[in-house]
Amino acid sequence: MTTAALQSIDQVINGVNATQMGATITHIKEDPALAKFRFRAKNHWVYGGHNQTTIHGFYGAGAEDTARTDPFVLDADEPPVLLGEDKGPNPVEYVLTALISCMTTTMVYHAAAQGITIEEIESSMEGELDLQGFLGLRADIRKGYQNIQVQFKVKSNADAKTLEALSKNSPVFDIVTNPVPVSVSVIAK
Repeated sequence: MTTAALQSIDQVINGVNATQMGATITHIKEDPALAKFRFRAKNHWVYGGHNQTTIHGFYGAGAEDTARTDPFVLDADEPPVLLGEDKGPNPVEYVLTALISCMTTTMVYHAAAQGITIEEIESSMEGELDLQGFLGLRADIRKGYQNIQVQFKVKSNADAKTLEALSKNSPVFDIVTNPVPVSVSVIAK
């Protein structure tokens, strides 16, 4: 096989096309505007604690995404003990899902970029929340999670400290561990 033919074969590590990832990084270095993404979601209330979020397009790599033909529809509700009908995970469970999913993907992608092989990842997490904050009963208790514990079990050629550091490159980890400005506007109909 010729050198040109060998160079045209994509290297896939952990199910990630590391060759394409390298090309993407090069393109972003050449044109930093390609790194800007804008994700969007729309939500409507159904009844009680039940609401639905629709996720369809996004802006990224300098253009509107046109690959998604069907939207994702996510139901959120509360369990009966929190006066809901359990039509979907509650919003704070979605935060846990977003966090663990992003940390896992981040670990896999960053490992692939560094040539680290991962054979298996299992993870679990839990967050502790005190309703006294949400209900406004105690000003000294925050409304959201007081703490979140994440545990990974990873089969890899890298050590645990390296893998933990890779997982912390997660955008959602950053969102959860650092304040993010959020603007809210309400239009009365």
